[in-house]
Amino acid sequence: QPVESGGGLVQPGGSLRLSCLASGYKLDYYAIGWFRQAPGKEREGVLCISSSGRSTRYVDSVKGRFTISRDDAKNTVYLQLNTLNAEDTGVYYCALRGFDSCPSTFDLAYFGSWGQGTRVTVSP
Repeated sequence: QPVESGGGLVQPGGSLRLSCLASGYKLDYYAIGWFRQAPGKEREGVLCISSSGRSTRYVDSVKGRFTISRDDAKNTVYLQLNTLNAEDTGVYYCALRGFDSCPSTFDLAYFGSWGQGTRVTVSP
């Protein structure tokens, strides 16, 4: 399963870069999604990147602030979080999708091979 890292405590307006290391996978076969779960809320999709890296899908709340990228040679997908606010607090998960494209919706059922998550806390 993939392993997320890079979470931590950050002030509002700050930045973090999360990593998703998917050892044992031939990563260029997979679209990769990032999800988050805020305290007391359901897990929600945030971004997805296609297997080629040429296509991405975002939720509106992170457009212009979060970016996703991948380095298949390192079996790693990155999530750059900028201009963070308190609503971004939560546990962030990456997940692999056994297709080359991102789905039209961030339905969790479209993704398998979930990591354990990394916690992001945005607080003064």
